[in-house]
Amino acid sequence: MDINLFDYYLPKKLISQKPILPRDHCKLLIYNRQNHQIHHKKFYELGDELDKNSVLVLNNTKVYPARLYGVKPTGGKIEILLLGPVNNKFNLSALSNLWNILVSRKVKNKEEIRFYYQEKCLLQGTIIKKNDTNNLMMKFNSRGLSLMKKIYQLGQMPLPPYIKNYDKTKGRYYQTAYAKKIGSCAAPTAGFHFTQKLLNQLKKKGIKIEYITLNVGLGTFKPIKVTKVEEHKMDKEYFEVSRKTAKCLTQYKKEGKKIIAVGTTSVRVLETIFQNNQFKAGSGFTDLFIYPGYQFKAVDEFITNFHLPRSTPLMMVAAFIGSSEEVIRIYQKAIRKEYRFYSFGDAMLIQ
Repeated sequence: MDINLFDYYLPKKLISQKPILPRDHCKLLIYNRQNHQIHHKKFYELGDELDKNSVLVLNNTKVYPARLYGVKPTGGKIEILLLGPVNNKFNLSALSNLWNILVSRKVKNKEEIRFYYQEKCLLQGTIIKKNDTNNLMMKFNSRGLSLMKKIYQLGQMPLPPYIKNYDKTKGRYYQTAYAKKIGSCAAPTAGFHFTQKLLNQLKKKGIKIEYITLNVGLGTFKPIKVTKVEEHKMDKEYFEVSRKTAKCLTQYKKEGKKIIAVGTTSVRVLETIFQNNQFKAGSGFTDLFIYPGYQFKAVDEFITNFHLPRSTPLMMVAAFIGSSEEVIRIYQKAIRKEYRFYSFGDAMLIQ
């Protein structure tokens, strides 16, 4: 399958630089897979579109300030993106000092990077390069809760590069209202549109709210560098699903009630843990890559954002809708209607 099937032109003015406030006042495009009809509402009207007694599944991961700015031994500045501890464990009291990283410029093995706070060196890290891979790691001179406190002092929220002119307000918005478990270097952005007020309204209607956790990392936002979609390999991402949630979802599935996933991360977890007609509780890693041709087993409806061209989230949307041609048609209609795209943009419900 050619990567170019998932390309489209987006005017720059439609790349949203900040969210609509209140968050649930963004636009909502509703697409029906049965009759291919599209209609438009506001996100706060979501309850009108969801079946009573359905279950909404959200990813409650919390983004940490993963972007650090350090100084090389030469005095040159360098930007570091913290992808997460090598062991993928975010137990703060036992947090590892060895992290996977991305860097903004070339580095040497064993190069020392210093991180300053108010002109004082607060943290140091040593670059570790594996000879057989392009993967980079950093070994910090701190660990556990002390390390995480320093990351929060030094770091900025890891806004995507298409969001310009970083400020603390934008950084504060880069989090869902229900974020709970620290562990992500990118946000599950489909959840941005939910306010506590809207969640309460949905509960009153009879819609069940359940949470899973997937720590968003390179697997979700890694660019595709191959021309054939099938040759792309997803990086593994850590997830957790409680017994309570797995039991609830299994019961809803048996009763024929709809399971509605919020965001591509929730979809990947649900499709990973649904085995032998039931959802399995526990923790683990998923590298599930969903593109057209995939047969969905767990998810009945899907709430998502408008994604970058040639990206894995866009391919998942195309798989759920049924074809790349149809998703591009929908996106072109959204562009004509001046929907706002990407992380701080508008939303889409696929029924």
